[in-house]
Amino acid sequence: MGVGVAYWRYMWSTTPIHRWEMRGTWPAEAPPELPAGAGPEQLQRIGDGAGPLVHRIYRTRIVGSSLRPEELMGRMTADLDRVAPSEFATFQRVGGDSGGLKAGDEFVVRMPGPWDGPVRVVATDALSFRLATLPGHLEAGQIEFRAGADYRSLWFEIESWARSGDRLSNLLYNGLRISKEVQLHMWSSVLRRVVALTGGAMEGGIVIVTRLVPEQALPGPTAGDNDGAGRGRRLGGLSGRRPNFDSALLAEHPEERGWHQDDMVEPLPAEPSGEPVEGGSWRVARALMDSYQLADPDVVTATYDEAAPLAGRNMLLRISFRGLPIWVGVRIGRDHEETREVEGRQVRVFGWSYDTLEGHFEEGRMHYELWKWLDSGDVEFHLRAISRPARSGPLPLRLGFRLLGRRQQLRFYRQICRRVRRLTEAELETERAARRLPKGRQSF
Repeated sequence: MGVGVAYWRYMWSTTPIHRWEMRGTWPAEAPPELPAGAGPEQLQRIGDGAGPLVHRIYRTRIVGSSLRPEELMGRMTADLDRVAPSEFATFQRVGGDSGGLKAGDEFVVRMPGPWDGPVRVVATDALSFRLATLPGHLEAGQIEFRAGADYRSLWFEIESWARSGDRLSNLLYNGLRISKEVQLHMWSSVLRRVVALTGGAMEGGIVIVTRLVPEQALPGPTAGDNDGAGRGRRLGGLSGRRPNFDSALLAEHPEERGWHQDDMVEPLPAEPSGEPVEGGSWRVARALMDSYQLADPDVVTATYDEAAPLAGRNMLLRISFRGLPIWVGVRIGRDHEETREVEGRQVRVFGWSYDTLEGHFEEGRMHYELWKWLDSGDVEFHLRAISRPARSGPLPLRLGFRLLGRRQQLRFYRQICRRVRRLTEAELETERAARRLPKGRQSF
């Protein structure tokens, strides 16, 4: 009944939720160190879990409240059930004194079905508290709740670092995605209740940024090694493949039918004028390009040798089309960073392109560039593409692309542009939040 009520509220919620998922790396996404005396041998830690590591931040901004962040956290920690979605979860104290939170307190988060989660408070201060999972929890890891303020608003965040507690939990979370949606709704509901607790109003909805580290990229032996080895063999096989695209052919036969040329521009958050600034929009977006965070991982994921230089790098792309995986290869050509003069204005440009390889269902070149106009500080993401259905390779894939590919292709391009903008905005907000944290607490 609880799941049914929660699902109904989830479906009818009018809160804007902006969800972004990207590839993470170890140890950049590792959880914070446990404080001394936390009893790590009694906890269910990252190494005890199964599946990929999921590093997630839920964030919202609150306006119109007279509370200070310390007062908000005081109200919340006095009774955690004040922010728990009552039809869905409740905090039952099983260790420690009632009233407030202190390190060592233990709770069981009671949820419908086999979701009960024992946790321990491992860190707390006036602006935050952090929980770690205990054996029997659906997940293995840590989660932190924190509040802060700037000159005009409050902000509240939930940051978690976790793997599934066991193989069955991993199937429900990362395979069937049941637990993932349950979890997302639960913590989104908590944020809405936190806003209600302040007496203010939510501004801009809820932003959820997820960084996922594949199981095979985590330290120590994992059950995902076989999958990683399979991808490694596919990736290694790309070195013997040639590009199936020759730009000279296009130059020689510009009138030949079948080519599509697309050019899209997406404005990004502006910077001060002059050269790109550290931590600014241009450099944040460049980092997203360098690690190929451009594509929605539900649609395209990339496997590549992170130690290989960008120029000449082979990338194995897994394209998901209506639940079916399609494996294709591409090769990055040259990368460039330069200052150009465009219509009498100076612009700083970084970019790279890749060509499709033999066996791909299309032939062509994708080109990404990042521009910063030095006089105004405006920043732009540019996408240029030229392609047509491949003339060789697996026939079913080529036929499918001829019939359905163009519509999906344009949708993919628009998703990339929108994703770069929103991820850049989310990363900039994350960096601003990290700077607001006390020294030593910047765990982003």
